Amino acid sequence: MREIDFHLYDVFTDQRLAGNQLGVVPDASGLSDKQMQSIARELNLSETIFFLPPENAGHSAKVRIFMPNGELPFAGHPTIGGAIAFAGWNGLPANSQIVLEEGVGPIACHVTADAFGGESSFAAARLPEPILFGSPEKAVAKALGLSQSDLGFGAHKVFASSGGVPFITIPVRSLDALASARIDPQAWLALDVKREGKLAAAYLYAQTGERAFQARMFAPWDGIPEDPATGSAAVAFAATLHRFESIADGVHAFWIRQGVEMGRPSDINLEVSISNNAISSVTIAGKAVKTASGMLYLND
Repeated sequence: MREIDFHLYDVFTDQRLAGNQLGVVPDASGLSDKQMQSIARELNLSETIFFLPPENAGHSAKVRIFMPNGELPFAGHPTIGGAIAFAGWNGLPANSQIVLEEGVGPIACHVTADAFGGESSFAAARLPEPILFGSPEKAVAKALGLSQSDLGFGAHKVFASSGGVPFITIPVRSLDALASARIDPQAWLALDVKREGKLAAAYLYAQTGERAFQARMFAPWDGIPEDPATGSAAVAFAATLHRFESIADGVHAFWIRQGVEMGRPSDINLEVSISNNAISSVTIAGKAVKTASGMLYLND
């Protein structure tokens, strides 16, 4: 029998029992893909991150990120939470930089943490790009249990983009409409919007203030009925903001609250840099706190 240490973190929050839960396995050496997938399914969180020795000696670790139903090349809340966990158990000094090898490439994280939590930021390894999207807004609204009149505000329209993980970003006129949304998985599957073979998830957002938004994310086909905080969606959302907001060359800060309807409020800080009217970098920042530690027992 093999014993596997694991930890649970709440990410994009500094309050325990809020934010987005994350499973962290500090030492996944020797685990097969099947075992990692089985552990992620057993923990049954939106994502679990597994740490392995780096392939490049100049990097901090290689990581694998699994949902209950599959692996992701990149995800934001495991990157933030994983960096904080790694810095905590290694006793790294404040404002350390670590590099995590993810499926989209190496991601440099700045992190300040202790054994029980901290804060981190990272620049996206892949800049978000638009995805060809031809589904009518009426079909999108119907798949979400909304009317077409619930969609859109200002210049914002339904859009699709990916920074490694694809999303359809859907502007919603009011917080009441946002709260009432309910996804119909079969109707959503019929939209058939994919990037690199992966179905785009639904990312709904309403404006709550100047450069402030409240969001929801649905991906039930990936074992995530709803996600309380989605860093990869925030990366993709940068392309939406560049398309529909008047943001000139420079650095622009946005604030996203997610998970309210789930009773797990989360706060994501998004920074978008524009150069020559194009996105030059996207930075995600947030906090995380440890909520539990334990031991998994695997058969030999």
